[in-house]
Amino acid sequence: MLKVWGRRSSANVQKVLWLVGELDLPHTHVPAGGDFGGLDDPAFRALNPHGKVPVIDDGGVVVWESHAILRYLAAVHGADRFWAADPAVRAPIDGWMDWAQTALQPAFLTGVFWGGYRTPEAQRDVGAVARALDRTVACLAQVDRLLADRPFVGGETLSLADIAIGTHLYRYFELEIDRPDLPRLAAWFERLTARAAYREHVMVRFGDLKGRLAF
Repeated sequence: MLKVWGRRSSANVQKVLWLVGELDLPHTHVPAGGDFGGLDDPAFRALNPHGKVPVIDDGGVVVWESHAILRYLAAVHGADRFWAADPAVRAPIDGWMDWAQTALQPAFLTGVFWGGYRTPEAQRDVGAVARALDRTVACLAQVDRLLADRPFVGGETLSLADIAIGTHLYRYFELEIDRPDLPRLAAWFERLTARAAYREHVMVRFGDLKGRLAF
């Protein structure tokens, strides 16, 4: 049976669990990281030498790094539903996935969520958080424009691009931050919240993370 290591409050773990839920894959979740610890245990380091979550073991196939896991699960279990076998079809999905990792995630998850929400107020760099929020809004405005002619990032159906980007939206809309009116983004978020797997694995309360920088 598929095993997934990580803590449910980790955004990168949530991406994986969301896809597992969409695929309806039987799995075992192994809490790891944060208060659960275990990332330096020799057995875990044998799975991922970098000592980070998420990690999966799918019948002896071990994969680490969230987007690598998404691609693996979609390729093996998704039958073209979320990541096409045709390189020309999946290329734009890969592009948005990489953009989520290199542009949106550093701006929002690192800059706003970690820099603002998770950093104790006395240690917070307010200016840096404000600049990160500006970058976040610029990123999400790009997504809003993209959604002008489609219901999902990749087109008519949910894809790995939606998962890579959309996992961050729950926290974005829940945080007490200034948000411009991006109606198509908001409508997309509503479509995501209608999905049972999103509600179960992404809409996870995160109040216990406030002011806590520890991984």
